[in-house]
Amino acid sequence: MKLKKSIKCLIIDDELSSQRVLQHFIKETDILHLKATCNNTTEAFKYLQLNEGIDLLFLDINMPKQSGLDFYKTLKNAPQVIFTTAYPQYAVEGFEVNATDYLLKPIAYERFLVAINKVLNTGNLPQNEGEFIVLKENKALHKVFFNDIQYVEAFGDYVKVHTKSKTIITHSTFSKLITNLPDYFLRTHKSFSVNLNKMNHLSGNQITIDAHIIPIGQTYKQTVLKALNL
Repeated sequence: MKLKKSIKCLIIDDELSSQRVLQHFIKETDILHLKATCNNTTEAFKYLQLNEGIDLLFLDINMPKQSGLDFYKTLKNAPQVIFTTAYPQYAVEGFEVNATDYLLKPIAYERFLVAINKVLNTGNLPQNEGEFIVLKENKALHKVFFNDIQYVEAFGDYVKVHTKSKTIITHSTFSKLITNLPDYFLRTHKSFSVNLNKMNHLSGNQITIDAHIIPIGQTYKQTVLKALNL
């Protein structure tokens, strides 16, 4: 998964109950940061005029005075948008304005996460390759700082990302995930990549990180020794 800064969000919805659901979901998702909640498009327009850097709108379609669709069409350099509504007949029109996704009320958290993954995969958000990676485990998204990762391990159709305090198991190919790691991660085996900053010592065909012993495959031995100037 690509590396992202936090995604700055704006809720635009005239229903208090819907606002509260989205506020709760955003709070439960580490990568998201709610900047404000607007009750109508007039409030939203004023907010966007006075504040820069909004990455994502949660925009209700069916609102009084001006629909969310009509409002979104007026925006220049519009952020990504996830439309929300209780009326499924609006879905087609929502996608015609390049909506990232469309959520039908009442919204389930699992479906909400599907929409957020679409946002993450568009590649249009600000990136910071030196900080963290976002990983999905079951129904949750986790922000994991690179400095906290000790090593990464292939695990069938999944990858185990080991930190000092926890292990996150995410659905991904090993080769795909390690391409997103900084240069100080080194592949030592067909199934392992280690954070060289966390290495305690090397002995024979093994690297030790705290109590963990990571193998060095014969194919990777010369590469490892060269990386360590040995």
